[in-house]
Amino acid sequence: MFFSFDFDNDRTLKEFITQQARRPDSPFEIADFSLKERAPLPYWQAIARRKIACVDLVIVMVGPRTHRAPGVLKEVAIARALGKPVCQIIGYKDGNYTPVPNAGRLYRWNWENLKQLLHAR
Repeated sequence: MFFSFDFDNDRTLKEFITQQARRPDSPFEIADFSLKERAPLPYWQAIARRKIACVDLVIVMVGPRTHRAPGVLKEVAIARALGKPVCQIIGYKDGNYTPVPNAGRLYRWNWENLKQLLHAR
C-alpha cells in the first residue's frame, strides 16, 4: 500500500497508521518510505511514481484540508494514470471531511474497513 496524506497538515496520520501496523493483531505491514522533508517537485514526483507503481493499493488519509493538498492530488493522479486502485480513509474521529476528488470511496478508519480493503486485493 501507498499512503497519501497532506504533508503540511497531517503527518501525524502517517504516524498513526504506522503505529497501528506494528500491533500484533494488525492485518498489514508498512515499510515507511515517506519523504521526511520537502523535495523539489520533479524529484518528488519521480519518487512518488516509482513507489506507487510497486503497490497494489493507494490509500488517501483524509484530514480537514486533504482535498486541497497539491501533493495528494498529484499522487492520486499518478495512481489513476498507473491504473492503481485508490480509496480514502477518514483520518480523525471527529469532523466533517471533504473527499479528495477522484480518490475513490471514503471509509471510516477501523479494523474491519482496513481488513476489507486489504483482503479485496
